[in-house]
Amino acid sequence: MRWLTSALVCALALSAQSIRIESLAPYYPTPEAIVDRMLQLGGLHAGEKMFDLGSGDGRIVIMAARKYQADATGVEFEDTLVKQSMKRIASLGLASTARIIHGDLLKADYTSADLLTVYLLPIAGRRLAPILEKQLKKGTRIVSHNAEFPDWTPVKIEEIPDDGQGHSHRLYLYQR
Repeated sequence: MRWLTSALVCALALSAQSIRIESLAPYYPTPEAIVDRMLQLGGLHAGEKMFDLGSGDGRIVIMAARKYQADATGVEFEDTLVKQSMKRIASLGLASTARIIHGDLLKADYTSADLLTVYLLPIAGRRLAPILEKQLKKGTRIVSHNAEFPDWTPVKIEEIPDDGQGHSHRLYLYQR
């Protein structure tokens, strides 16, 4: 009976860890038009360092490197998505300006960031905000897709009534 209790506790702990990571950034691809708008709203320029937190299939990182000539980094926890992203980055010849870090977005280093893009659940903003407040340099821009950072005041809110697929979006621009 004791081993059953131990096994149950271990299973619950692993399940809770899995839920924690997935609950911060479940995979839902951002439409290409919204990706471009996020990077435009964030004022991304050539050579700037940008990070996409919960980078999914890498589409924001790829567009940042390819179209905006930025030094682009994604942070993604899901193995399959990391491999898919890295394969696409390599096939496009972007390995010198685009990369994906396989890891927990709450543990990454964003001190060099000029721009962060995020498409996370609201709970992620509450957990991420104190980390970013400590790490981000003055002037760093943050563009959040559909979720506000609590206790932060956006510089700009942009409503996108239709992304071309019949869905509306709201983008929040913050500046530290």
